[in-house]
Amino acid sequence: MTVQRRHHHGPLIVGAGLAGLSAALTAAPRPVLVATPAPVGQAAASAWAQGGVAAALYPDDSAELHAADTVAAGAGLNDADATLALTRAAPETIQRLFELGAPFDRDASGRFVQSLEAAHARPRIVRAGGDGAGRAIVRALGAAALAAPHITLRSGLTLAALIQDADGRVRGAAFRQDDGALIEILAPAVILATGGIGGLYAVTTNPAQLRGEGLGLAALAGAEILDPEFVQFHPTALDVGADPAPLATEALRGEGARLIDRDGAPIVEHPQGDLAPRDIVARAVHAAIAAGRGALLDAREAIGADFPEHFPAVFAAAMAAGIDPRVQPMPVAPAAHYHMGGIAADTDGRTSLPGLFAVGECAATGVHGANRLASNSLLEAAAFGWRSGLAARDEPEAPAAPLPPVAAPEALPPAALQQLRAAMSLHAGVVRDAAGLATLIDLIGGLEAAHGPAPALITARLIAQAALERRESRGGHFRADHPDAASHARHTRITLSPSPVAMAAE
Repeated sequence: MTVQRRHHHGPLIVGAGLAGLSAALTAAPRPVLVATPAPVGQAAASAWAQGGVAAALYPDDSAELHAADTVAAGAGLNDADATLALTRAAPETIQRLFELGAPFDRDASGRFVQSLEAAHARPRIVRAGGDGAGRAIVRALGAAALAAPHITLRSGLTLAALIQDADGRVRGAAFRQDDGALIEILAPAVILATGGIGGLYAVTTNPAQLRGEGLGLAALAGAEILDPEFVQFHPTALDVGADPAPLATEALRGEGARLIDRDGAPIVEHPQGDLAPRDIVARAVHAAIAAGRGALLDAREAIGADFPEHFPAVFAAAMAAGIDPRVQPMPVAPAAHYHMGGIAADTDGRTSLPGLFAVGECAATGVHGANRLASNSLLEAAAFGWRSGLAARDEPEAPAAPLPPVAAPEALPPAALQQLRAAMSLHAGVVRDAAGLATLIDLIGGLEAAHGPAPALITARLIAQAALERRESRGGHFRADHPDAASHARHTRITLSPSPVAMAAE
């Protein structure tokens, strides 16, 4: 089959969630091509986010306090400079999103309403429609992108490979079209905004299409991968048998909803109670379920009759499952929610490969450490997305040169994918141990032998191998056989090569 090759003379952005759209808007006046498998806002985890955007906006708060909370949650692995850059950018980010049409909730005086979420010292979560922030923000930016003359949006394109020259510089990307044909697009810069890895797990709050394939393809190209073992499990996904699992936002607990077992006893034993950091709450919920006590989120007193107005998305999901949260506690379970690890990138999105940028959940900039602070994800996607667009805009055209043929690995077949998802939830979930991780790695090896280096398998192996090598518990990574944190916090850095995985610990 003849492969089409096209030249684009500005940034090529892969993904149309909040991070990709933010980068596209700020790359003007360079022409921007946004390539995505689905129409804008569909299959984007940012559009599913319920909580909001964290920002220190008023005199009783500060960027420094926001950064301190972020570092405290991150369990010793945050990059301090990147974290402060993020929290200092937060007020401007809120204002820019608002000016682009994000309908943030405001009080009678026009001030942004802010709510409290876990591990924040102040109420600083700016919301939209109660629990619809992500959807509202992505809708507003999508409309702005569709109206921007410098942006071209193309759906029906699934990333298949990165194109590199003989020196390793990324010169573009290959995509598989809906009809199976490959198309190569050359560009001065490629920005990966491909989202997270939740779809690698059987229980996730993310779109099932997000399987870390952008991360896997970047790894195959030789990009450095940072801390892939750190996966955040949201403690309160609705346990109603749905795939993906509907999210019950942390803002419910911020409003006073309580986690209880079937007998009504509290589940979380911690000084911060149900608003302890997510990894602690997720393990408590996991333990209650494993012990046969069950886990329920009780909002009857805290929210009650106001539920439909204050949390319409959660209310609709619960009612669809036959649960009325105004009068019934909701069954919950931990679910894969966010990947702190990813393609190593700086605050401008630059990776270890020239010409390649990464932003949003597929990137690891160091701002989340080992455990992301609630509502910092939309903030990072927008704030660093804008920075990445500016940086990629200035990338010069590459000189014409012969390019080697592109090897585009096939995606994992559905049955094999379901086998992988079940094994990831079982062995690389909330609680891990060496035996389970070794079993998982063996399974991945068998799937690779049968189906080749599918990007989803590459990413799953990176997570599992790094989790096996990290013989401690820290943040979102908990080892039952190594339950204590090591005295020294170290990063995992991985670079794939033709030889086996090379791993380095700081």
